[in-house]
Amino acid sequence: MDSLLIKNLRASVAGQEILRGLSLQVPKGEVHAIMGPNGSGKSTLSKVVCGHPDYEVHSGEIFLDGEPILELEPDQRARLGLFLAFQYPCEIAGVSNANFLRAALQARLPKGEEIDAVAYYKRLYEKMDMLEMDRKFTARSVNDGFSGGEKKRNEILQLAMLDPKYAILDETDSGLDIDALRIVADGVNRLRGPNIGILLITHYQRLLNYIVPDVVHVMVKGRIVRSGGKELALDLEEKGYDWILKECAEEISA
Repeated sequence: MDSLLIKNLRASVAGQEILRGLSLQVPKGEVHAIMGPNGSGKSTLSKVVCGHPDYEVHSGEIFLDGEPILELEPDQRARLGLFLAFQYPCEIAGVSNANFLRAALQARLPKGEEIDAVAYYKRLYEKMDMLEMDRKFTARSVNDGFSGGEKKRNEILQLAMLDPKYAILDETDSGLDIDALRIVADGVNRLRGPNIGILLITHYQRLLNYIVPDVVHVMVKGRIVRSGGKELALDLEEKGYDWILKECAEEISA
């Protein structure tokens, strides 16, 4: 089965272990959500999977459609089909959105092959229309002066254009009002399908009202401690995390 597969992953940052034997599988064609209290390691997981250099992996394995990726650089992982939408997208002054996306797509082509400009802009405008983005954004510097909602919409535009095999969306709902959340979620829903696996990382169940996951995982202290259907997210919304922490106290402390 084609999937993003994580096995017994242990990782740390600045000498502090965050991921403590985490295992997870996201098959292509499915949307999985990870929820958990603050400090459980959700954003750390996204950064480790994508190869952030500040994080040290001590043991475990990560496979992309059966291919091990832990020894690969971030750009190599991206070329294999991995995408990360950041919780706090960075600004790149002086680089237009259109040129940024074109360079990212060009980097994936064989040496000597060039992007067709007409086809590129046609596709870009189609994706922008889908996300209700004004076309003036093509000329603006990447995220420079963007509102929180505009930055998150821009991340989904990148996702739509790059067409990865697996996408990790790290708290894409953070800082969004209801209208922006609806537009971003609608964009994700239009992109979901049999050729992409999506991992949503979120604190709140409200995102899952718009993007209904196939599986919900609960992460506590660097491990997945519960998995279930969308009903699990509703239970967390109603009861909080205390009941999970009590039920899993022995497992968490091990």
